[in-house]
Amino acid sequence: MAAAVGRLALWLTFRVPVHRDISRRVTAPYLCWRRHREHRPAVTTRQYSSDSKDDLAVRYLDGEDAGIVVVGINRPKAKNSISKNLVKMMFEAVEDIKKNNKVRSVILCSLVPGIFCAGADLKERAKIAQNEVGPFVSKARALITELDNLSVPTIAAIDGAALGGGLEMALACDIRIASSSAKMGLVETKLAIIPGAGGTQRLPRVIGVSLAKELIFTARIVDGKEAHRLGLVNHSVEQNGSGDAAYLHALELAREINPQGPIAVRMAKLAINQGIEVDLSTGLAIEEACYAQVIPTKDRLEGLAAFKEKRRPHYKGE
Repeated sequence: MAAAVGRLALWLTFRVPVHRDISRRVTAPYLCWRRHREHRPAVTTRQYSSDSKDDLAVRYLDGEDAGIVVVGINRPKAKNSISKNLVKMMFEAVEDIKKNNKVRSVILCSLVPGIFCAGADLKERAKIAQNEVGPFVSKARALITELDNLSVPTIAAIDGAALGGGLEMALACDIRIASSSAKMGLVETKLAIIPGAGGTQRLPRVIGVSLAKELIFTARIVDGKEAHRLGLVNHSVEQNGSGDAAYLHALELAREINPQGPIAVRMAKLAINQGIEVDLSTGLAIEEACYAQVIPTKDRLEGLAAFKEKRRPHYKGE
């Protein structure tokens, strides 16, 4: 029962109006579970213009989960592979998130059981001219860089295969959570190419140069447990019967982040990201500059008052 409710938690996050074709996914357990909907946070829907509007679903959670944004890839027939349309939709979603100062964390996940993202859409790529391949890869790389540059914490929930560009997207997130059965790898050398959307740069920064070379040179695929041992993912969780264990863990982690001071979290991310690329002395200067940004905030005063009054602080991002 717990597993069924778990999968429904993800499904309900992305529930759609009953008049759409996808509504036939509704199952008997869902109909029973509807009686408890009042205990679930509401969600709002953001639609993006596209030739295939179902490729990406973005939900801004509400209620106690307000501030959490869940971005779900949904290309079941193409194993969530990265197409021109998906890149376009993700750019729009990221831009929307950047403009919303109420966002506190982002979860990137899949709505397709058993798959996170299989990498580039090779069927689509086979149809485009050779001189178009470079510009498309550059655009995909720019998208993943934009994801990396989001000012709020990002969490990749890997409940299935994350290969090639799919793993590169996950590497651009701050935190990665994988189910034990998930499969991950930068497999481009099997196709006589190299990772082209940041994989050769981000993987060494995550697991170290020597291990990254080994995985890329061999195109090796590892499961969630091995990925955790290598430091590729923060957590490896046993997959549940509903196939969304990583998502549920990511949601709990986002809920841990939610009550913290939002400006402080953003400044901490900025200090870490910029500081890790420079020497310690410069990094400490970056930390000092970021600290200076939180001193005049109302949230800092609220934190002090809450501590003095022995109550939970209520931060507004001000």
